[in-house]
Amino acid sequence: MIGTNLIGGNVHFRVWAPERHAVTLVLENGKGIKTSSYALKKDEDGFFSGIVPASKAGSLYRYQLDNDGNLYPDPASYFQPQGPFGPSQIIDHKSFPWTDQNWTGIPEDEHVIYELHIGTFVEDGTWLAAAEELWELKDLGITTIEVMPIADFAGRFGWGYDGVNLFAPCHLYGTPDDLKSFINKAHEAGLAVILDVVCNHLGPSGNFLHLFSENYFSKGYKTDWGAGINFDGEHSGPVREYFIQNILYWIEKFHFDGLRFDATQNIKDSSEKYIIQEMIEQAKSRNPNRNLYFVAENEPQNSIFFEPGGYGVTSVWNDDFHHTAVVTLTGRSEAYYTDYKGSPQEFISAAKYGFLYQGQRYEWQEQRRGTPAFDIARFRFVHFIENHDQVANSGRGYRINNVTGPAHYRAMSALLLLLPQTPMLFQGQEFGSSKPFFYFADHDSELAQTVAKGRAEFLQQFPSLRTEEMLARLPDPGDPQTFINSKLDLKERHQYHEIYQLYKDLLALRREDHLVIHPERIDGAVLGPECFVLRYFGKDEDRLLLVNFGRDLSLRPAPEPLLGPMAGKLWTIAWSSEHPKYGGTGAACPDSTRNWYIPGHAAIWMRPTDSSEVKPDIKKSEETK
Repeated sequence: MIGTNLIGGNVHFRVWAPERHAVTLVLENGKGIKTSSYALKKDEDGFFSGIVPASKAGSLYRYQLDNDGNLYPDPASYFQPQGPFGPSQIIDHKSFPWTDQNWTGIPEDEHVIYELHIGTFVEDGTWLAAAEELWELKDLGITTIEVMPIADFAGRFGWGYDGVNLFAPCHLYGTPDDLKSFINKAHEAGLAVILDVVCNHLGPSGNFLHLFSENYFSKGYKTDWGAGINFDGEHSGPVREYFIQNILYWIEKFHFDGLRFDATQNIKDSSEKYIIQEMIEQAKSRNPNRNLYFVAENEPQNSIFFEPGGYGVTSVWNDDFHHTAVVTLTGRSEAYYTDYKGSPQEFISAAKYGFLYQGQRYEWQEQRRGTPAFDIARFRFVHFIENHDQVANSGRGYRINNVTGPAHYRAMSALLLLLPQTPMLFQGQEFGSSKPFFYFADHDSELAQTVAKGRAEFLQQFPSLRTEEMLARLPDPGDPQTFINSKLDLKERHQYHEIYQLYKDLLALRREDHLVIHPERIDGAVLGPECFVLRYFGKDEDRLLLVNFGRDLSLRPAPEPLLGPMAGKLWTIAWSSEHPKYGGTGAACPDSTRNWYIPGHAAIWMRPTDSSEVKPDIKKSEETK
């Protein structure tokens, strides 16, 4: 095991540095003053190790390489109390008083994911403060918290995707025990917690891995952010082991319930066994009694990640659903929204097949996109209408509820939560947060300018953000105010209580009506330019979901068999996005003696009722003469 391991009153240190002739362990106090040093012994595989007496949990240390006079943190440091440029700290992972021994996790087809950034989810931006909100999330109907990356990074704030100490929970959010306490309390509340991990690159500041060995990074692969990780080249064995131990570390030492793998298209590996597959197999074999959950982000939509016999990922993000939803809600189809119409058929296809692109030509990229996924279980697709990237990519950090109408937002929220696919919310979405979410990263002045320039260039793929007026209004990622402005205001749960109640009721409906996530089959039909119906078939009875993103629609006649009720039954409203308690204007039953009349900007969930129980329609009275 790399890193540190407490053995009695001593500590065992182990680090890989094959190109180095000497590695010296230097113990120090909290002020950077050396207290003692020990030469570690090198083995034939390039690992330096040794048992050091008088070192203990809480002790600070760094490594000196070839006596060059400089000190560097441990590549497998368990905590960096002063950040990436400071000393590493020895942590006793056996001392935390866990109480979740009976927790096994969430069944793989029952997840409702809530993505959050710990630094902006609560005002204090700490694990202990965030833990106070866990029961509220449980009451909302969330089952699984997905935490954006927490590996320690340089600066005072950031998204976490520039992590450099992959084993060290970010010091900005609290101690390792604070993180354990958060997860322990989540399990007490019945919530799973999964961690977003970055296995495709390291951050540009505070990254010292290359000084221990150049073999950590690939000589043949590049990513969107620079050099890729060496998973299949010369001397890649210890690199693979480093990353495998890292994911096992989060699951076993911190009790995370699984992982979300960031940008897997940038994880290049031509080995006999793909690195993510090996990670998942080891995690499951070592933890056979836990319902571990693994999610992948894979922009090309390669079904090998989650198909039977594939890489073993539980679910994959479905960008297609998000993109067509945004086109519908905003009317804009620029940049990577180009290949979507926001049409009823796209939503029907997403409900039935998950990915919309399964090998067709994708004009935006001038190539084909996706592979067949027709036989993949529906819950393996993660659907969302917001996430950290997509909110920030609006340029001004606008939430989707801020760029569409309230009724449209209610209807789309209903569609998201009443589809059988796994839904994911982004923090604040559940109450229609008014707060933006920007891209923010704190770097030194020169790197900060480069990052700001790169961010502006990235957003210029959107013609609307390319104008002088918009470029002048793009927030500076390095400005502390950009970070502060992205913090949620949880008091808005009460201010926007109608939207909050809508999400609570929808998640209760999803939980209580088994046909939402477990229909025997699902089919759909286009009813109008912006209106469609989905029918959920069950053993004994069916459900209808009517969604109309356009104007009121009168179907006279209505020659669509999916609208036909079951024998001896009539359709009645079980739930409507236009209920007054959600801020709606009400909705009469669409199926009446006047045939089908479907209100605009609405989603309606319908169930069968015995026809004898249905009250007759009140007909319009004749005018008195």
